Amino acid sequence: MKANGNIEKGVRSLCPDHRQHRGAHPEDARLFAPEKRDMLRIAMADLSWLLSRGYAMTSSLKLVGDRYALTERQRTALSRAACSDQARDQRTERMLPWTSLKSADIAVDGFNLLITVEAALGGGLIMHCRDECLRDLASMHGSYRAAEETDTALELIGTALDAVGVRTVQWLLDSPVSNSGRLAQSLREAAQERGWPWQVEAVYNPDAVLRVSDKIVVSSDSVILDHAMRWANVAAHIVRYHVPQAWIVDLRS
Repeated sequence: MKANGNIEKGVRSLCPDHRQHRGAHPEDARLFAPEKRDMLRIAMADLSWLLSRGYAMTSSLKLVGDRYALTERQRTALSRAACSDQARDQRTERMLPWTSLKSADIAVDGFNLLITVEAALGGGLIMHCRDECLRDLASMHGSYRAAEETDTALELIGTALDAVGVRTVQWLLDSPVSNSGRLAQSLREAAQERGWPWQVEAVYNPDAVLRVSDKIVVSSDSVILDHAMRWANVAAHIVRYHVPQAWIVDLRS
């Protein structure tokens, strides 16, 4: 899909000489190869079993990771994909269908949604997690740089939300993250150009805002989902219906 010109111009201005591909890690093809997935699913089931009985993530992940001789990256994947039975049930109970976004006011965990769609477009590993979320293994480390997939990701998100008929969209970006202010301004300009009903804010702690928001929350962050009153699995919808080439690995048992 060709990105809207205004989005393309605005986002590329963030880092014109340093755009990178939001693709797969060099080791992911081996670490998450088909022949390893049964073992990873069993490991995730074991980790989820421990979490369901009140054991802490750190100690449980070490126990399971050591038992199955998992690499650090495989352990990170499990920590994002696993959850307790209680968390799974509560999250899925509060998850609203895509059609519920019609005429709704939504609050978006900006970097969370954007980077997941970027990673899917770039061929990065996307995990189908126990709570039905799709999550990636990308990380910002305090700094965000637009990637080759950023323009198309924003176009897909904007077009999908516009098509379902959302009433308002509140984008929340982490202000401590480098380039968040510039990205926020680019999103505002794109929304004005396209007539999208977006309000974009860079705030110190978006998680705190989203956890108590009375709007429909858009995120796959487990900390947010464990508190949000209502949420929509927007990243999963966009990736499944608009990124058919996405590399999705189902880690559910």
